[in-house]
Amino acid sequence: MWWSRKPDGERARWVLRPLVGVGPLLFGMSPGEVRTVLGGAAVSASRSWAGRLSWQRYRDVGVTAIYGVDERLAAVAVDALTGPLVRLGDVGLIARVPSEVRADVHELARRDGESVRANWSGDPEVAAWGLSMGAAREQKDAMLTEALLVGPGPADDPYGTEPVIRWRDVRGWEKNPGAWPVAAEEDRPRWDWTPLVGVGPLRFGMRPDQVMAALDGEAPAVRRGQPRAPKIGAGEWRLEGERFEEAGVATHYSYLKGAPTLAAVTVLGRTGPQVEFEGIRLIGRTVSTLEAALVRHLEDRGIDVVVGCGEDLELDGLGLYVRAVRAGDTVISEARFCEAEWEDHG
Repeated sequence: MWWSRKPDGERARWVLRPLVGVGPLLFGMSPGEVRTVLGGAAVSASRSWAGRLSWQRYRDVGVTAIYGVDERLAAVAVDALTGPLVRLGDVGLIARVPSEVRADVHELARRDGESVRANWSGDPEVAAWGLSMGAAREQKDAMLTEALLVGPGPADDPYGTEPVIRWRDVRGWEKNPGAWPVAAEEDRPRWDWTPLVGVGPLRFGMRPDQVMAALDGEAPAVRRGQPRAPKIGAGEWRLEGERFEEAGVATHYSYLKGAPTLAAVTVLGRTGPQVEFEGIRLIGRTVSTLEAALVRHLEDRGIDVVVGCGEDLELDGLGLYVRAVRAGDTVISEARFCEAEWEDHG
């Protein structure tokens, strides 16, 4: 499964040389040189932009090589679950508990006289080392550290600089200050859910202004979208989703009727209202506990269990998808409720 962790004994041990390279990889290498020093490893995925190679994923090695406009190695992303175990000095950076690595990075930076800031995901970032930490899920309920390692060019702002944004563009994503507070169960309002119709005060088919009105006039903290295709209307913006922090929900819109209408609602795991299915609480729980309860309930009634492309549990025909969100070192549940026509892609 996607969360399978490669045993540490099968993973290479690499050393980070800040702004120079990591393991056998040196910033400035060509794609051919990268593949050679990786022992001829196969490229499992790649992407080009403006006719130039942008990045190449080496699944067996557990790294992604990211190239600049000159097609020279500018950054390396190391996977939490399958990548080499990278060290900086006496600090192991990969496949560890995020809070422990955070403490170690801060201590190492203090000793070296370097400053540490929080990156977009709330994890430590040190420009002087070309280091930006991150985390990925292990199994169902835990997080492990991963890292983006960059050369001198993108070091001052790795995720806001070319070429990294061609690999993972997080500029429109929710930014985390480095804390993951989770609302207590007793502090969460209770919302009802009518399958394929709506959840709480929200009904599928609502316009964005009606959504705001239903949420007591709360304005969205974040709005996501993209320009429409020129043939549809140059300069127009296509609204895809909104995030409402006070209500604890994210909304997702469809254009099946020509204008944006509410097609799905994600109730946020850390802050959202509690919603139940047949007496089973869906929000803010460990994912493994919730999925076990749902599977037992469905199997007792002879209902097939559906697992989506992202290995998330679905309640087929009801428009419910179990989702997960990070809460520091752990993962907790959230849920997406959808209309019948919604095609969910994670």
